[in-house]
Amino acid sequence: MDIHEYQAKELLSKFGVPIPRGGLAYSPEQATYRANEIGGSKWAVKAQIHSGARGKAGGIKLCRNDSELWEAADALLGKRLATVQTGPAGKIVSRLYIEEATDIDREFYLSYIMDRAAERIVVVASAAGGMDIEEISQKEPDSILKVAVDPAVGMQAFQAREIAFGLGVEPDVVQRLERVLLGAYRAFRDLDATLVEINPLVVTKDRNVVALDAKMSFDENALFRRPQVSELRDKSQEDPRETYASDRGLSYVGLDGNIGCVVNGAGLAMATLDIIKSSGGEPANFLDIGGGASPERVQKAFRAVLKDKNVKALMVNVFAGINRCDWVAKGVVEAIKDLDLKLPVVVRLAGTNVEEGRKILEQSGLQIIPADSLGDAAKKAVEAAKGNEQAAA
Repeated sequence: MDIHEYQAKELLSKFGVPIPRGGLAYSPEQATYRANEIGGSKWAVKAQIHSGARGKAGGIKLCRNDSELWEAADALLGKRLATVQTGPAGKIVSRLYIEEATDIDREFYLSYIMDRAAERIVVVASAAGGMDIEEISQKEPDSILKVAVDPAVGMQAFQAREIAFGLGVEPDVVQRLERVLLGAYRAFRDLDATLVEINPLVVTKDRNVVALDAKMSFDENALFRRPQVSELRDKSQEDPRETYASDRGLSYVGLDGNIGCVVNGAGLAMATLDIIKSSGGEPANFLDIGGGASPERVQKAFRAVLKDKNVKALMVNVFAGINRCDWVAKGVVEAIKDLDLKLPVVVRLAGTNVEEGRKILEQSGLQIIPADSLGDAAKKAVEAAKGNEQAAA
């Protein structure tokens, strides 16, 4: 789960990470009021969407008076902001963060990520702040520092100092940067985060260290024990297909194709996407219905897939172990009837109770396309989607 910049800053500040003064605004009037409340003579008006690279897309504007604040807020609110991370569809700006301007002396890049192979939190830092990590790795690969943290003892002060020295900060700033590094690590650990990124982390002219921007993502499986994080969820920034599926306990990721996929098991789902691609088709989603899928759960999966209006054919691929093919078959038949589904449905079943499952499909009286293997199912799904596209045209 992602959160907004202002939310990430609020969380980090509770762990001792300094942030500039700022306030939230939902209208141009509120924007000017927040700026006057903050004080000063220069402010940043920041669009709040779940995406980086907002500045390059025109989502951050510097203002020097009430008139400029009003115009900036009026231009951003309600705008669909498209960045390199959102793609051309973009995301709607429904709130702004008004922040005092900062006199910057130096900028750094800082992030905390989980290295699952090493089973360690890894701190990534670079003296090339303000750039995307992809740009840094290409343009200045030697500037990237990486430090793995032993989970048994956590991040140590000497590791934070090593990073500070590696970034080449002045001696009078080392201790302040050390506190920020340790605080951000504790936030990552204690809130079950999967990403903490501060870019840029700046040293100001008066020698303070401040998080000028912040991004945090969290493990959704741990949100049940982090209510202070789960309440920050903004569904308006999420793919509505994924939100619908998530709220019903389904593992779903929306894609750009036209073949809807209903599969049990994450590995088999990934293999299904691959073979659809190799057969000349484009999958519309990743969806794992899980190991103990009941007919009701299969129906929920169908409804989630059909939320995508680009879907022209469905492919059901089930290899039953814990699952049962007859359960899945009942769910497929009930879903098609309940939804009055007119799209072609290709079904491949294998494993536990496969013969019973096939009989249920055959005796349903529905135009279900059976498949003997994964390759056969993918081929038939691609053909069905193409035929449906042509018929619609």
